[in-house]
Amino acid sequence: MKILFLFLDGVGLGANNPEINPFARADLPHLKSLLQGRTLTYETAPLVGERATLLGLDACLGVEGLPQSATGQATLLTGINVPALLGYHYGPKPNLAIAQFLQNGSLFSRLSKEGKQVTFLNAYPPTYFEAIKSGRRIYSAIPLAVISAGLSLKSASDLHGQRAIAADLTAQGWREHLNLADTPILTPTQAGIRLVSLSRAYDFAFFEYWLSDLAGHRQDMNAACDVLEIFDQVLGSLVASWDDEEGLIIMTSDHGNLEDLSTRRHTSNPVPALLIGSQSARSDLQAQLLSLTDIAPALTGLLLSHRAM
Repeated sequence: MKILFLFLDGVGLGANNPEINPFARADLPHLKSLLQGRTLTYETAPLVGERATLLGLDACLGVEGLPQSATGQATLLTGINVPALLGYHYGPKPNLAIAQFLQNGSLFSRLSKEGKQVTFLNAYPPTYFEAIKSGRRIYSAIPLAVISAGLSLKSASDLHGQRAIAADLTAQGWREHLNLADTPILTPTQAGIRLVSLSRAYDFAFFEYWLSDLAGHRQDMNAACDVLEIFDQVLGSLVASWDDEEGLIIMTSDHGNLEDLSTRRHTSNPVPALLIGSQSARSDLQAQLLSLTDIAPALTGLLLSHRAM
């Protein structure tokens, strides 16, 4: 059993309203195919299709206020209701209290200790490592969990060597925004194929896509649709290359944002859990998934029980 975890930052299940929700407006044929012609909106979940199951997960977790990135991601990665224990939602970067949860155990560290092959697929540019080393920048929740598990963050050399993938999937941003002119560019189709080929070498592979959250905060419908349409092309080639009998793809988020461009703030909407794979693998998970706290224990249990078999 292999699991590819696609983390889309800031994606909730919103209304089927193309005036405010790019998921209801953008041309997303591959996502709609998985959802049997329906949109990734609140009205669609729950849905069980031929290759995919869509669920809605509670991201508020019984705590007042709007969900935030650091507490939401820490909850996803640990299975602990971090905002409930702290008494507040917090983000975007972890404070000391949140960092301790991530350092004391996450999906990455738990699975690694159990002998599973684990990887974080994102490549980081040289400027990121320089900023971390100088103290100008601190780790966000996901890379903090990765390094706390004793794993290395992938670098430009990994991207050039086809051992990683850029956060924007194609690496176009490395050229346009970071001025790294020698960066190899992928088409969206190639990016989806690379996600599959890289994840096949591991039991658990994780990819973080944060352009979704950025697009939500900017409230630019055209730009948001562009982001989603590129991602949909990636998803199309990924699903076409994926062997459902070999493993499971899970796509989920930490809080709502992109699905409601009427506000720059996060939302209290449930977040999607899109499971792609065999009926048996999906059925093993779907009854367990109600909130962000359920992701880590459900995936850990699935991978470890498969080993026991």
